[in-house]
Amino acid sequence: MSTPGRAGPPLAALRRIARSRPAPAAGERCEMCTAGIGAGHSHVVDLRSRALLCTCRPCYLLFTDEDANLHYRAVPERYLTLPGSAIDERAWDELQIPVGLAFLFRNSERGRMVAFYPGPAGATESELPLPAWERIVARTPQLALLRADVEAVLVRRPARTGDSHRAEARCHLVPIDACYELVGRLRTLWRGFDGGSEAHEAMDQFFARMAALSRPAPQMDTS
Repeated sequence: MSTPGRAGPPLAALRRIARSRPAPAAGERCEMCTAGIGAGHSHVVDLRSRALLCTCRPCYLLFTDEDANLHYRAVPERYLTLPGSAIDERAWDELQIPVGLAFLFRNSERGRMVAFYPGPAGATESELPLPAWERIVARTPQLALLRADVEAVLVRRPARTGDSHRAEARCHLVPIDACYELVGRLRTLWRGFDGGSEAHEAMDQFFARMAALSRPAPQMDTS
């Protein structure tokens, strides 16, 4: 029996471990192993809940196999510029997209394409008509490069000038976490029906960054 007021061997051992354990790292931590991570950390997607998890590099690399049947999937780090004609006026009408900014991705749990539109309450989801999407991919085969769940087609419709547009739509294939970053930013700035000047300036800055990060999508064999 241990002496009253003194710790017995098991409790004393636990106290020694606690004293010798290093202090927790400051800042963000990996949501899988709790290691400290920097601001430029990677993400994985929980395929069932659609949640993004912040991860350290070793945990991220565990989920990079695209063919593995995993609960999580690593978000790639590629940025591609797609032809503006990929989502042209005809495509906007076929996909029934009601606003001028959207990101589209394939949800593997549902087995279909979905679209998200930013707004004051965050992102609004809408399912896309599959025959329309398949026709659009047939016209622009680079869209078939899209990786389910972890990449998105981010597209912004040009502003109208009279009955025409100033330019082609701006269209990029990007990591899906970039899209959620944009949605979060717009949510804090959105004013009125169309977002207001601050939101549109944020969109301009974001698409300029996407263009700087992107390389042209490779040509695809359409034969």
